[in-house]
Amino acid sequence: MKASLDERDLIILESIRDAGGPVGSWCLVEALDRKGYKLSSASIGRILYKLESLGYLESQANKGRIITLQGQQAMKKMKMLHSIDRHRKDLEKLINSRLLDEFLMVLQARKAIERETARLAAENITESKLKELEAILKQQEEKAMRGESIADIDIAFHRTIAEASRNSALLALYGLLAMMGQQSELFEFVRSMVNSPYRKAHRDIYNALAAHDPDEAERSIIRHMDSLIDDVKKYWEQYKV
Repeated sequence: MKASLDERDLIILESIRDAGGPVGSWCLVEALDRKGYKLSSASIGRILYKLESLGYLESQANKGRIITLQGQQAMKKMKMLHSIDRHRKDLEKLINSRLLDEFLMVLQARKAIERETARLAAENITESKLKELEAILKQQEEKAMRGESIADIDIAFHRTIAEASRNSALLALYGLLAMMGQQSELFEFVRSMVNSPYRKAHRDIYNALAAHDPDEAERSIIRHMDSLIDDVKKYWEQYKV
């Protein structure tokens, strides 16, 4: 990236991208105002000129500016950096307050629940749910190959297994624990920090479910959860204060 983007720059780039056509400075005053930035049209014009000089915007005669492919890439990179910084700060708070122990307890509780959920899912999963899981898994694998975040798909994968178990109590318990401590984006960040990349564990789980093999489904989910727990412990040992 040629230059650092601040929040105002990101708002402008996103607004122009979402507009789907040329946008002038006067149209961006309201968008920035909603985000708490009260800027004049002239001030926004100067920001637009800066973004255009960086190659992130392109002028369309007197109609306004459109975002370039370079601008979209710069925006995505800066949003990713902001996300990493946010997760780093969240983890520092966890470590400094010694709440990471509670984080591990939630994972251990998930392990106990998900091993039974996986067994029931292997017994009760329908063809439609298998197709749903396969679609989720393909999307996850494609994103992992491109180096993109798979956090949202991780949640969808585990929730679909809980639904496939046909046990409403286990589904409710899983939902509660996920809200308490799953935080898939945070896990993803932890794994990147301890150099533990995506290991295709979900494919093993899926294969066991497709084979309707409760024992292998249980073993696969336990391996997956133990891996998460080990990664959190490694992070704790490396970065604790």
